[in-house]
Amino acid sequence: MSKDEVIKVLLIEDEDFDMRRVENTLRPYSDRITILDLVSDGKSAIELLEKKKYLYDVVIMDFQIAGGLRGEQLIKKIKDCDPYVQIIVITKMTINITDYEFAHRLIEAGAFWYCTKYPGDIENYIYQPTDFILSIINAYERKKLLRDKQKSNQKLNRNVEDLLANKKIIGDSETAVRMRSQIEKYSKSNVPILITGSSGTGKELIAYNLHYNGPRKYENFVPINCGGIPDALIESELFGYEKGAFTGAEKSKPGLFEIANNGTIFLDEISELPLSAQVKLLRVLQEGEVEKIGRTEKVKVDVRVISATNRNLEDEIRDKKFREDLYYRLNVVPIQVPRLAERKDDIPLLIENFMNEFALDMGREKPFLEDETMKILTEYEWPGNVRELKNLVQRLLFIDENVITPQLVRGALSIRPSSATINYNDSVNFSSDGESLPLKEMEKIFRTKYFKYIRNHSDSDSEAAKKLGLAPSNFYRMSKELGLK
Repeated sequence: MSKDEVIKVLLIEDEDFDMRRVENTLRPYSDRITILDLVSDGKSAIELLEKKKYLYDVVIMDFQIAGGLRGEQLIKKIKDCDPYVQIIVITKMTINITDYEFAHRLIEAGAFWYCTKYPGDIENYIYQPTDFILSIINAYERKKLLRDKQKSNQKLNRNVEDLLANKKIIGDSETAVRMRSQIEKYSKSNVPILITGSSGTGKELIAYNLHYNGPRKYENFVPINCGGIPDALIESELFGYEKGAFTGAEKSKPGLFEIANNGTIFLDEISELPLSAQVKLLRVLQEGEVEKIGRTEKVKVDVRVISATNRNLEDEIRDKKFREDLYYRLNVVPIQVPRLAERKDDIPLLIENFMNEFALDMGREKPFLEDETMKILTEYEWPGNVRELKNLVQRLLFIDENVITPQLVRGALSIRPSSATINYNDSVNFSSDGESLPLKEMEKIFRTKYFKYIRNHSDSDSEAAKKLGLAPSNFYRMSKELGLK
C-alpha cells in the first residue's frame, strides 16, 4: 500500500457507543483510513452501495444490526452490489474468536474477517486495535488483488477473443455447424481428443478452438508436428532432459509437456511418433508423469492432449507402427474433419473470408469474382482442401487484378477450359494464352505443386523429406512457408 492511498470505509453500526469505539480506533490512522459514510441499518447500506457503486474499499458492519436485513443475509447482499468490496464483521454474539462454525458461516457468506466487541479496554476501543487496523489494510490489499486479477482476465479474454476471431470455423453447411457444436461440447472437458482428416482440412484449427473455448484457455497451447522433428530428438523435445544427461547437455531443458503444464499440447501427425516415444507418451496419459532424460524422479504434469493424423491409425496398428494401447488412450473422443469437397456449400464463404483477410493485409481493394469464376472454384475437387483454397486466394490477390476471371483461375489451377471434367495436374503448364507471372511467383507455384506431388506419393512426412533431400525440420518449415501445413 503506497503512502498516497487512502482506504475508504463504509460503517454499518446502530449503537452510538460502538460507533465511537470504531472511530476512536481508526482516528490515529485517519490519513490512511477514512470513514466516508455511516448508516445504522442494512437497507440504507445497500441503497448507499448501489448509489455509490464501487466507491468503498471496506465495509465494517455490526452482525446484529437493526432492521430485518442483517447477518449473513446482509453480507450476501453487499457482495451482490460490489463483489470486490471487503467486509469486516464486529459482533457481540461470541467472545470466542475460535468459534469455527460461526466463522465458517461468515466467510462462506462473503466476509473477509470478523472480531468480537469485547477487548480489554472496552470503554475506548473496538477489539484489539492493532489487529483491527491490520485486518482493514489486509482487506484493502485483497480488494486490489481481485481488481488487478479482473483487469488481467479482461485483457486475456480480449486476446482470446481476438485469436478465436482469426481461428473461427467458417461455413454454414451442416458439416461446419456440426464441427462447431462438437467443439463447444468437447472443449469443456479434459479428455484426450483424436482429430482425423486429410491434409489441409484444418485439424490444427479445430485444436486451437478446443483449447481457447475451454477452461484452460489462459494457459499455454503448445503445438508440435511429430513428423517435423528427427527421431533422435523427439523424446528430448517432448519430455526434456537434465544437465549432463548426455554430451552437449550443458543445462537442463524443460520438455514441451512441462511447458504445456496446466494447458494443452497438440500432437500433430501423431502417427510419425517413434515407438520408443509412444511408450513414454502412454505413461504421461496414464499417470500424468513425465520421464526426463537423465532424471530418476518423475515430473508431474497436468496437460490436456489433443492429437491429429491424416492416416488410418488402425492400419498403422496392424503394421506394428503404432501402439494399440496408446491409440485407445488418445482416441477417447474422435473428431473427423471432412474434405472440402464434402462441404462445397462453404466454399463461397471461405473465399470471401480469405479475400477480406489478404486484401486487408496487402492494403488493396478486394477484387471482384465473376459468377463463372465462383462456379469453377465451387465445382473444383480441392485435393489440398482448405489449405489449397487459402493458398490459391492469396496467389490470385498477388496477381493484382481488379476482376478475377475464369481464365486466371484455370491458369492457377491448371484446368483446361474445354474439359468436361475438372482435372488436377501436379505439373506446371505453359500456354500462349496463359498469364505471365514473375519468376518468384512461378517458383512458388512449382515448389507448391512438387511438394504436394511428393507428399501424395509418400507414406509419411519423413519419407517425403528424404525424397526431396531435406532434413525433416527444413521440410516442415518449407511446407509451412508454402501454406501446406
